[in-house]
Amino acid sequence: MNSGILFLSLLGFLPLVIPICPVPCKCATNVIDCTSKGLTVAKLPVTFRSSAEIIHLGYNRLTSIPNGLFDNLKSLQVVYLQGNPWECNCDILYLRSWLQWQQNRTLYRDVRCTSPAHLQDRIIAYLTEDEIISTCQYWHCSLALLSQLCLFIFLFLQGILVIFIIVYLQKFRRMTAEAQSTTRDLHQHVDTWVSSSRSPYNSD
Repeated sequence: MNSGILFLSLLGFLPLVIPICPVPCKCATNVIDCTSKGLTVAKLPVTFRSSAEIIHLGYNRLTSIPNGLFDNLKSLQVVYLQGNPWECNCDILYLRSWLQWQQNRTLYRDVRCTSPAHLQDRIIAYLTEDEIISTCQYWHCSLALLSQLCLFIFLFLQGILVIFIIVYLQKFRRMTAEAQSTTRDLHQHVDTWVSSSRSPYNSD
C-alpha cells in the first residue's frame, strides 16, 4: 500500500524533473524535432531542454532567432536551420554570432538570407558585421524619413488650418464692420425721422 502511494507520488513529481517537450515539436532523448511546424519567431519555444544535442528548426517561417536562445544548451551539437526565410537585418546579429562560434560552419551553408535584396542568398555565417549594420542604418534612415514626412504633412495641415482661421476672422471682421455700418445708418435714419417728426410743421 505504502509503496503504491510512493509510486504515485513519484509520478506526480515526474513532470517537474523531466522537461516537457515544447509544443508543437516532437522529442526523443536528446533530439527536439520542430521541422515544418509553421513556426515564426513569436511561436518559437522560449527555451529548450538543457540536455538537447540536436534541434531541428528547418522549413518553418523563422526570420531570426531570439537573443540567447541557444546560449544555455551546453550539450548542443547541431541545429538544423535550413529552409527558413531569414531576414538579414539587425535581428539576425545573434544568429550570425552563434553560427560563427560553431566549429563546423559547413553544416550551415544552407542558412542563407532571403532579404534584403542586396544580401539575398548570402550565407549568414559569413556576413560581416558592417553589412548587417548597414541594413540597420538603412532601416533607421527609412524610419527617420517616414517621421519627417509625417511631420511635413502635419505642418502642412496645420498651415491650412491657420490660413482657414485667418480667412474666417477676416470675413468675421468684415461682417462685423458691415453690421456696425448698417446699425449706424439705421440710427441716422431713426434720428432723422425723429427730428423731422418734432419739426414745427408737424407740431399740430
